[in-house]
Amino acid sequence: MKGRQTRATILDAALALASHMGLEGLSIGALAEVTQMSKSGVFAHFGSREELQISVIREYHAKFSDEVFEPAMRAARGLPRLRALFDRWFKRVSIEIDAGCIYISGAVEFDDRPGPVRDALLGMVQTWQNALERAIRIAIDAGHLRPDTDPQQMLFEAHGLILALHHDARFLRRPGADARARAGFENVLSHYLATRVASAVAAPAAAPAAAPAKPAAAPRKRRTAPI
Repeated sequence: MKGRQTRATILDAALALASHMGLEGLSIGALAEVTQMSKSGVFAHFGSREELQISVIREYHAKFSDEVFEPAMRAARGLPRLRALFDRWFKRVSIEIDAGCIYISGAVEFDDRPGPVRDALLGMVQTWQNALERAIRIAIDAGHLRPDTDPQQMLFEAHGLILALHHDARFLRRPGADARARAGFENVLSHYLATRVASAVAAPAAAPAAAPAKPAAAPRKRRTAPI
């Protein structure tokens, strides 16, 4: 029990370090210093720097799933669930602006570096994208999106907004990036919405009928004073 708690403590510290310094910034020595443990104590739980990096990727994915995927799955199938998935993803990236997203930073670090760490990161990212693609296909089957919607194309466009949000908010420090990303998603969505759904979304609520105008009152006759 104590061993699991110690490992969890080390993983939390490693995740915080990786968020700020990247997966390549992780080391047994840095973790030992942060957790005030010996290097041998940290090493005993992971065995190698590579295993530590992979464990951090899995821990990040588990937290991402708990905060984004699982809550969104409670939404109704189809468009409501698809919206919930992207809404929570936007929120997650916005929260991570100061710390950084390991999915995004890890892709930059390991895009051209084959090996177990890249494989683990790729597997986690692919799992998430597969879930999004399934949600898009379910929305098509439910009649919420056009039957000719290309799920991979829609996912590509929406994922591009996530990358733009991360870039503009984190690197450029541009205010309003989150609102622009959300507006972009609505534009993507409007392109793929089924006709009946698009009509329902676009149709303004019927304005209440105006009350009939009251007839103008007849002018009152002036009384003349008696003579």
